[in-house]
Amino acid sequence: MKTARQAARQRRQRRRLALSATLAVTIVGVLAYVVLGSFPDRKEEAGHAAVTPVATNQVRTTTTTGTPSASATPSTTGKPKPKPSASAKTGAARPSATATSQPPQGASTTSVSAGRIRPNSTYTGVATAYEAADGNGACLFGPSADLMIAAMNTTDYETSRACGAYVLVRAANGKSITVRITNECPLPCAPGQLDLSQQAFAKLADLKVGRIPITWQLLSPSTTETVSIRYKTGSSPHWCGIQAIGHRNPVARLEVRAGGGWRQLPRTEYNYFISDDGSGCGGSIRVTDIYGEQLTLTGVALRPNVAQPTGVQFARH
Repeated sequence: MKTARQAARQRRQRRRLALSATLAVTIVGVLAYVVLGSFPDRKEEAGHAAVTPVATNQVRTTTTTGTPSASATPSTTGKPKPKPSASAKTGAARPSATATSQPPQGASTTSVSAGRIRPNSTYTGVATAYEAADGNGACLFGPSADLMIAAMNTTDYETSRACGAYVLVRAANGKSITVRITNECPLPCAPGQLDLSQQAFAKLADLKVGRIPITWQLLSPSTTETVSIRYKTGSSPHWCGIQAIGHRNPVARLEVRAGGGWRQLPRTEYNYFISDDGSGCGGSIRVTDIYGEQLTLTGVALRPNVAQPTGVQFARH
């Protein structure tokens, strides 16, 4: 049998053992905290990596705006001559990238010549009709899903400057239609004359009439379509032709980035801008409308005969 003194001694020993164990655990915890604190913060590194931007290959677009050109109102009439549509091979619209539109940093003060067809001007002439077939024409836009189109007389066509323009046509009987210029009507089509598709002419008068007096003016219409860029068949880094498609307003000029600056390309009557020596082919492109607004496009691949959407459009006026 244990004596009272022995039992008390054993209780004191157990308490000392318990205190020793607690102290040991505390010391181990402190040491672990000190050791772990000396390592880098992995969580912080992971957070920085998560927000690192990833480079993308995109068609990027910036816009600047300018002042409208002065207006003019030339108009005469002439004897019509139906013109067959021009033919052109077209490519499928296969976007290679997505375009982003950036707001202009400041308005451009450069005044862009609108040519013969100017905003806020009324033109007088006659309307005739031609068989438009699939809607393709001298502008080489390709087949048109909407045959509310017209051929512009050679004078006002102005080496394809009228291509893609939307015009409001009014007949003397009060009827009106909106057509897009996709073709050229050669002489004897006179200045002011529009050769309408048969579908468009029929909205104004009976086709049997053949010829009616009209007035017309340039429009900057509402549209869901965006601008596309197409390189001509045969384009390469040594020679290329570039075309803008689906623009709301007529295009005044097209430039390419070359030699550290912008080079304006000459325009052909078949609505392509040509770089004879290949400079700028496959590089940045800048398109300016008749109001002076500019779309600067980067990332457009040099892919002949393929319409590449940019996702952006000129402003409405």
